[in-house]
Amino acid sequence: MTKTILLKNRPQGKPSISNFEFTKDDSELSIKDGELLLETTYVSVDPYLRGRMSDAKSYVPPFKLNEPVHSGVIAKVISSKNEKFTEGDYVSGMLNWQTKQVSNGEGLNKVDPSKAPLSAYLGILGMTGLTAYCGLTEIGKPKKGETLVVSGAAGAVGSVVGQIGKILGLRVIGIAGSDEKVELLKSKFGFDEGINYNTTENMQEAIAKAAPNGVDVYFDNVGGPISDGVLVNINQLARIIICGAISVYNSTEAPKSLSVQPFLVKNSALMQGFIVSNYSAKFPEAIKQLTTWLSEDKLTYSETVVEGFDNIPQAFIDLFEGKNKGKMVVKI
Repeated sequence: MTKTILLKNRPQGKPSISNFEFTKDDSELSIKDGELLLETTYVSVDPYLRGRMSDAKSYVPPFKLNEPVHSGVIAKVISSKNEKFTEGDYVSGMLNWQTKQVSNGEGLNKVDPSKAPLSAYLGILGMTGLTAYCGLTEIGKPKKGETLVVSGAAGAVGSVVGQIGKILGLRVIGIAGSDEKVELLKSKFGFDEGINYNTTENMQEAIAKAAPNGVDVYFDNVGGPISDGVLVNINQLARIIICGAISVYNSTEAPKSLSVQPFLVKNSALMQGFIVSNYSAKFPEAIKQLTTWLSEDKLTYSETVVEGFDNIPQAFIDLFEGKNKGKMVVKI
């Protein structure tokens, strides 16, 4: 039997379980020459998937209604008629939310469970780590002694960004949504300071206190009022990296925010958005460096692991309530 999760209708505001449809198929899957049969092991859920559930123009096409949702997946090769893969291999790739599926092998990469836990290839050694590394190094161009602020710092990308910042000799300040997460930033990930945005009345003042020398690099995962507070504190030639804007993904009205132009002009600052595929040429270098740092215990990571295929949509929805610490994955 194969279970599949389809996008039933497009969310209005925050996604709900009613946006998804669960189906079952009792027919046996067969493969032809060049194909392989995969069994899903881990599924990645990420905030960017919310954008693909809308039909607005974006950098990738929207999901089609009544078709499977897909995201980063780790799968086991059950059988293969593709010379590049053998039975028992584990692979990562963008695959459907299905318990089993047939693939022609395109876009799949073998992963080695002896070098790192399988789930790490969806996180710190996958898109998460690549996003953190490429965004910070290519746009942020950090220099030793500078101050880095990270929003969404207890999330999958943010926690890796902060650690890389420390490895490179920066003072690192993280913004997160609870005292528990702030403590985690400092105790586990080595951040110098943490700010709980839910208990902070004046973000501008909190940033100024935590970063008395101003902000040189800002890695933004959230947008909204939090980022407004950081902008007021940027230094000359600051670099602002726009990775995400989870605070407004579910908004049904146009967000009201600070006008950024005066701050950018006054400080000759750079603000640049990116998607990780912009830097695909850097991926081999990035994975090599991340793997080295991980093996040297210079990097660590947190995961929130939800068990059960049927719980994939709820795990995705929980991202927007901050219920994850680090990378959110579903174990099948």
